[in-house]
Amino acid sequence: MCGIAGAVGPITDRVLDAVSRAHDALQHRGPDAAGQWHHAPDGNGVALAHRRLAIIDLSADGAQPMRHAPTGNAIAFNGEIYNYRALRDELKTLGHAFHTQTDTEVILAAYAQWGADCLDRFNGMFAFALWDKAKQTCLLARDRLGIKPLYYTHHNGTLLFASELRALLATQLIPRTLDPAALSTYLWNGFVVGPNTIIDGVRLLPAGSHATVDATGQLSPIDIYWRQPIAGDTHTDTDELRDALEQSVSLRLVADVPLGVFLSGGVDSSALAALAARVSDRPVQTFNISFDEPEFDESPYALRVAEAIRSEHHDIRLTEQRFAAQLDDALVSIDQPTFDAINTYFVSRAVREAGLTVALAGTGGDELFGGYASFHEVPRSANVARCAAFIPGPIRRALAAAVARIKTGKPGAVKPQTRWGKLADALDTRGNLLAMYQVSYGLFTHDFLDQLTLHTNAHTHYGLTDTITDDLTDRSIGSDPLTAVSRFEQTLFLGQRLLRDTDAASMAVALEARVPLLDHHIIEALAKLDPQTRFHPLGRKQLLRDLALGDVDPTIFDRPKSGFVLPLDVWCRRKLDPVLDDTFNDERLCTSVGLNPKAVGRLWSSYTAGAPGLYWSRVWALYVLLNWCRTHGVSL
Repeated sequence: MCGIAGAVGPITDRVLDAVSRAHDALQHRGPDAAGQWHHAPDGNGVALAHRRLAIIDLSADGAQPMRHAPTGNAIAFNGEIYNYRALRDELKTLGHAFHTQTDTEVILAAYAQWGADCLDRFNGMFAFALWDKAKQTCLLARDRLGIKPLYYTHHNGTLLFASELRALLATQLIPRTLDPAALSTYLWNGFVVGPNTIIDGVRLLPAGSHATVDATGQLSPIDIYWRQPIAGDTHTDTDELRDALEQSVSLRLVADVPLGVFLSGGVDSSALAALAARVSDRPVQTFNISFDEPEFDESPYALRVAEAIRSEHHDIRLTEQRFAAQLDDALVSIDQPTFDAINTYFVSRAVREAGLTVALAGTGGDELFGGYASFHEVPRSANVARCAAFIPGPIRRALAAAVARIKTGKPGAVKPQTRWGKLADALDTRGNLLAMYQVSYGLFTHDFLDQLTLHTNAHTHYGLTDTITDDLTDRSIGSDPLTAVSRFEQTLFLGQRLLRDTDAASMAVALEARVPLLDHHIIEALAKLDPQTRFHPLGRKQLLRDLALGDVDPTIFDRPKSGFVLPLDVWCRRKLDPVLDDTFNDERLCTSVGLNPKAVGRLWSSYTAGAPGLYWSRVWALYVLLNWCRTHGVSL
């Protein structure tokens, strides 16, 4: 688990200096060691940089960039290959010799044996750049789910890449210009939908893909080597899934540093902890974050689960005072604007300060097993919108406005931007499932977005680019609605938000976060299951409970779903109210990022006045965007 940066193409002194600056900007991701290497005998070639967080083989043998003596190839690698031991044994039978205990050396040998096809054999989370000396090319690759990021851009013919967007900004070679389409996706979703990034010209290598860069810096077409499976014939046998769950957790318990399981007391983290206790040959370490505010504190539930699985449990108290002292650091940790990342930062920092270097999290359970309200609300709402499609648009919108007024009361200067306030947008979808999904998650209504943005020429549709809209639509045709919603959740909420936020926030404090429920074997096994077996009864994640929580009292989970959240609204308002007020009233700043200052001011004043249908997340999303752009000197 590390940070990587580099360049492929013309390697000048200026490029080497830029790579060094990117390398310095990634120090937080790898405090244990640092290394740089370049090869450009005729002026063209490669420069690799690496920051190491030592997890496997803590000796200097794991230093990177790592060279492969038989071929002369070199690699800068971020992540973990969990099945590296089995692969090493297989490669030994094929004649390969190994001099370290690292998974990095296994990647080099696997590439020497199978070329880019080695990616199909890896089970892990990874992003790497591998220089092929014989071919004079560099393979850029990313894991199937996109757990580890890899950003890239071109400058004067040289391709630059890094684990973080901010590292590329640190090269001082990248114009600090906002991407209008990315900005549009952010204002809708509260996060940027890739492969665009918030910076014009910088892109994110898609999940489950690889590409080759030649010595002149030319990037080949991107090759997708894995996609979420499309269900064919389905069955009800869950044995394959049970085995995949246990195997995934077992593989992710391997580390040469302190490791624990984050246990919130919800179904997902409890299932993960129970599986870990089942497959481990020693007591599992579990950690819970507790709060003074009882409405947010679920530590009693976590303790009951820990007692049931006999883990060695640790409660970590996160107070408002600790939050206030660390808030500036949390904001600095945001790699590109996102309205939800600081939750993960505070949890990661608390766990890291408690002595862990590796933490397992239950991320993915809701998306895979139907835990969110979206699984029943989106299909139901789509059916209503489909039935109402015959009503003329003006009448439909007037009816929606009347219902919203009845449900929410007299609006403020900004009309409600939540459930009932979005009714007109929902009905306008005419039953399109993806559009309805996007409306349900959107921060703002179409009407207010038109007021909020100064530039409306970005090519997005319901907060998505045409490319991702077409892909999700095509791959959902003929799918059961629940399976389609799961695909949307995995691709968008999980792939574009949670995983990206988790990487940046956890690595800001040099913590490796592992997500066992997102093993691709689990996802492939789930795709073979009948939707009734997989998802019903909706919201309970009964299948996951049955397979993992048989020894835990089920009444622990018979409570309203809340998710793991911090008391952000309360804490941030107390800490940041004057800062928020100054930011939202900075007309020059708002205009520089394409926002209408008057609309921003109305939103803030309506929120502070307690207008109905305006949640904290709406103003927080705008503050994060404005603060990030101000901090990094970015504008349209």
